[in-house]
Amino acid sequence: MTTFNEDSVVIVTGAGSGMGAAMVREFVAEGARVAALDINLTSARRTVDELDNPDRAVAVKVDVADPESVQASIDQVRTWAGRIDVLCNNAGIIDSFQPAHEISLAEWDRTIAVNLTGPFLMARAVIPQMLEQSGGAIINTASIASLSAAGGGTAYTAAKHGVLGLTRQLTFDYGRRGIRVNAICPGATLTGLTMPDGGSDTLPDNEDEIARTPAGRWCQPREIARLAVYLASKDADFIHGAAMVIDGGWLTAARNPI
Repeated sequence: MTTFNEDSVVIVTGAGSGMGAAMVREFVAEGARVAALDINLTSARRTVDELDNPDRAVAVKVDVADPESVQASIDQVRTWAGRIDVLCNNAGIIDSFQPAHEISLAEWDRTIAVNLTGPFLMARAVIPQMLEQSGGAIINTASIASLSAAGGGTAYTAAKHGVLGLTRQLTFDYGRRGIRVNAICPGATLTGLTMPDGGSDTLPDNEDEIARTPAGRWCQPREIARLAVYLASKDADFIHGAAMVIDGGWLTAARNPI
């Protein structure tokens, strides 16, 4: 028995890799139709092509920081599927871990645009459809950097804190109108952000810290995806405005955040 009926439509941003690609796989496996959105259309298509049943998904190009691109992508999804039941605001970028007096304004602007303005623009674009349908679910990928400093640099931490504020305000504004909004706060997860190809001179080396956490390991993208599926399902009907931490005990153990 699958979690979603065959008419349920899910949008996943940042679907070309990592947690987004895992979300696409899990939602399709649970019976939904999925629009895999990414700024890299080739990557989104690869995610769809690698599915066991690629006919249940479609790849769509989007720059979540561009209002016109966002609206065009939503229009394309509505043409393809006729409805939108779930939005997973997963697209994001990491900053260079720079403090305020060293980060460039360009890096600040781009990090905020993708990580905070992007979820706002996507939510703003899908909410009218969800209101028309009398319901829906929005899941924002936040971070442990939404709850603590040092999970990124100035821009990333500020943006991810903002994602929780956005989540809570959307809950306040739309919860009674049938739209549930929640956030997932991942810790150290094996994705292209944390393990970039060729390494990175700016991202910290967290292997020793991760080994000392209660879980003692990295999170796998599928574990985040399974939580997203749960939050989008009817089983989570009473969960509104939550910040669901999935970090292997990192914050609980009071380790230095990533």
